[in-house]
Amino acid sequence: MSSATRSERWSGYALLTVMAIAVVIPFLSVFLASVQPAGTPVVGLTWPERWSWDNYEQAWSVAAFSDLIRHSIVIAVGVVPASLVLAALAGYALGTMRLPGGNAVAGFFIAGLTIPVELIVVPLYFDLRGLGLTNSFLGVILVEIALFMPFSVFWMRTHFQSTPTSLVEAARIDGASSATILLRILLPLARPSLMTLGLLVFMWSWKQFLLVLVLIQDTTKHTAPAGLGFFVGQNSTDIPTLAAGTIIVMLPILILFVIFQRSFIAGLLQGAMKG
Repeated sequence: MSSATRSERWSGYALLTVMAIAVVIPFLSVFLASVQPAGTPVVGLTWPERWSWDNYEQAWSVAAFSDLIRHSIVIAVGVVPASLVLAALAGYALGTMRLPGGNAVAGFFIAGLTIPVELIVVPLYFDLRGLGLTNSFLGVILVEIALFMPFSVFWMRTHFQSTPTSLVEAARIDGASSATILLRILLPLARPSLMTLGLLVFMWSWKQFLLVLVLIQDTTKHTAPAGLGFFVGQNSTDIPTLAAGTIIVMLPILILFVIFQRSFIAGLLQGAMKG
């Protein structure tokens, strides 16, 4: 038994090592390309003879990343809190209450996980155009909240379903209302799950490209990924500058993950153990 356990442990370490290498090497390749002198042809993983940070300044000024990142932040700030609030409320109701048709509603949300954004982006454009919400951040925020809601509700419902029923029953016996149970008892316990969900929603919102490209055709309102797409089209031959722009777009997600990595991993482990 111990030898089997030891082999399983080493197999797990080997798998994690391979996965880490598969993530780190492409990122390292892009980063090293970004510090090559501008216009240098880059092939594969190449260590720069002279480190040049001017590419970042060039990419920042030419692509106007200050405006693009600000637009992405505005959308993310609108999407993440609203998604967490709605998902917590829906997950609490579907996970702890016996609602008529509750399982059917939960199944409806789960079915939403199978709908790709490429399938609905064109109908969404015409619907939002009829409402006057194209070329607006509000339109993108509302659409992203709706797109992320199936997974968000599924995530929070799973969390609340695994919460000990004795906590809820004891609170109800003491006369606590549903709102009090949620706010004072269940949400503090759900903090790791909420933190993980918030980071995931932020990441999904930040990297939206096609959705923003279709719903916001005014280039002055584009987000960082959409602006990076235009930047690539205009500077397709200058690989170091393109790599610098890519790193700039990736940097906010990397910073947030580094800051909240413990909460993120705790939320994933909590969900895995409860699942």
